Amino acid sequence: MIATTDLAKEYGARVLFADVSLQLNAGSRYGLVGANGSGKTTLLKILAGDEEASAGTVTIAKRARVGVLRQDRFLDDAAIILDLAMRGDAVVWSALEEQRRLTSVPGDVDQAGGGGWGPPPSPLLEPPATTPLGEAQLRQRAARLADLEDLIAAHDGYTLEARASEVLEGLAIPTRFHRSPLSTLSGGFKLRVLLAQVLVGGVDVLLLDEPTNHLDILTIRWLEKFLAGYAGCAVIISHDQRFLDNVTSHTLDVDYGTITLYTGPYSQAVVEKEATRARAETAVARAEQEIARKRAWVERFGAKNTKATQAQSRLKQIEKIEVAELAESSRRTPLFKIVPERPSGREVLELGGIGKSYGEKRVLTDLSLLVRRGERVAVIGPNGLGKSTLLRIIVERLPADAGSVKWGHEVRVGYFPQDHREVLDDPETTPLAALEARCPGESPTFVRAQLGRVLFSGPDVGKRVGLLSGGEAARLIFALLAVEKPNVLVLDEPTNHLDLEAIHALREALTAYPGTVVFVSHDRWFVSALATRVVEITPQGPRDFPGTYAEYLAKLGDDHLDGDAVVLRARAEKKADAAANGSATAPGESWAEQKKRRNRAAQLPKLRDKVLAEISAAEARKAEIQAIYADPGFFQRASRDEIEALVQEQQSLGPKIDALVGEWEALERELEQPER
Repeated sequence: MIATTDLAKEYGARVLFADVSLQLNAGSRYGLVGANGSGKTTLLKILAGDEEASAGTVTIAKRARVGVLRQDRFLDDAAIILDLAMRGDAVVWSALEEQRRLTSVPGDVDQAGGGGWGPPPSPLLEPPATTPLGEAQLRQRAARLADLEDLIAAHDGYTLEARASEVLEGLAIPTRFHRSPLSTLSGGFKLRVLLAQVLVGGVDVLLLDEPTNHLDILTIRWLEKFLAGYAGCAVIISHDQRFLDNVTSHTLDVDYGTITLYTGPYSQAVVEKEATRARAETAVARAEQEIARKRAWVERFGAKNTKATQAQSRLKQIEKIEVAELAESSRRTPLFKIVPERPSGREVLELGGIGKSYGEKRVLTDLSLLVRRGERVAVIGPNGLGKSTLLRIIVERLPADAGSVKWGHEVRVGYFPQDHREVLDDPETTPLAALEARCPGESPTFVRAQLGRVLFSGPDVGKRVGLLSGGEAARLIFALLAVEKPNVLVLDEPTNHLDLEAIHALREALTAYPGTVVFVSHDRWFVSALATRVVEITPQGPRDFPGTYAEYLAKLGDDHLDGDAVVLRARAEKKADAAANGSATAPGESWAEQKKRRNRAAQLPKLRDKVLAEISAAEARKAEIQAIYADPGFFQRASRDEIEALVQEQQSLGPKIDALVGEWEALERELEQPER
């Protein structure tokens, strides 16, 4: 489908990648990963034909249609939303537009002449608009309409509107908005229309640059399902690890000055990459040790006449030993570390009956919450229900319409906004000046060291804040938080714009952070790894769950990010209601049914113990695999097949444990039911 040969891209003396030869096939989905600035978007632009390569060639199959989601493209605010989505299928849209023109005013010469099947008549010879077409012109128009009919039918064109509506619905743009102008939507939802346009196109190649940006978790799950059923070739840039693992079949890693293709999703590719690098480093170390050993022998015995011949032989052997020069990785991991100046009181934050509306749209209703010291509270839910609004009310950047916000004793709050300009409000300042202003008593060495921790060095520290990329701005805000030393962090989408290395570093820092964290995120891996409490904002009100995200999902019985979760949740609630309202003996229950129920009750303790044993065994195996990885010699001894088998086993254990925990909780609930 797509082939690259000796592809290279460089900007002056800086080489992003070189000698890239790849074969990307239909039916495969490639996750394109790498550090910020490593060349991911540049590669996508080269594949799309938007940018020239410095060397090499790109070949795309003849007649293959390419759909591209670009981060820097915008749509016309006056255009109708459904029309914009339908334009994604350019072939069908053009044919339908021409068909409409030809049939809108029968007999109109100007309409017929402008149909795209021939040049319009000369203005000097043009008859009045009411003059009927001649017989030849009518035949010509009829023939063109027949051709258009065949073209539309061949491309399934009469289902285009239905397909576009389905995609818009999947991206959480309700049907009632489909025939409204784009200007009726907010910025994030406008980008969804752009994504819909690409997905509707029925293209053979999809090139997607950060498609999950501005999507909530329900919509991300829908997109995962869509892409899982996509039959073409997809290349996807994303920093969402769970999304990559759920969607991609291969990984393209931009690092070491080239692009390496790995079979498998991101998590598997990371293990394989580490193993490959470890083998290469071991080979270099062995070669260097062999050279050192031979040189030591020559230096010790080379001066002796009796050893001269052997010394020369060893020198020749040294010359023949090839020591590979390993390229440096472009991956750079920041060091995020926030240490509170002093601990807060036990009760950190109390919200009482918070309500907020924007005009007629009510986003928060009677929300009450008590947050205690040390909790890491994930606020999740679909977009548009007030998650960011809630955080802005909490940090007093937005007034609530009703209710109260009460901070506890000795609380010191640090805020990370989704819009970085809320904190970095002076575009003319520099990272160095911004940090110096937050810690005026510290030395220049201290300030530069803090910036160096978050990967600002050299001329970067003097760069204007208004010119920083999203990832750079996010890292700067965390540097500011580090010197402020808050004991409560309120974070709104902190992983947006960070690369995978920075996201992992942030998770480690927040796990080690002794204070309290309240955060909004759509990154399921990040939420799973961090949260100790989950508050889901729903149209019916908040759902407060005191536990981890995995426990929360197990309680629901399914990943609530799945579009079918509402149905599953309704079923679960219906079962719970039925159990709660059960009588001592169900009306009409036969003796056989009573016996079956008693037998079930007798078996429950054994079933529970069996499930608990399976949970323990699965968790022990997971720990065992981690210990295997930690063995310093494992990646040198193990074959690629052995490593892949362990990766797949490890990936399967997580869902298995979650399912077993859900089964165990169901058995416990059944055991708690009163005997009949």
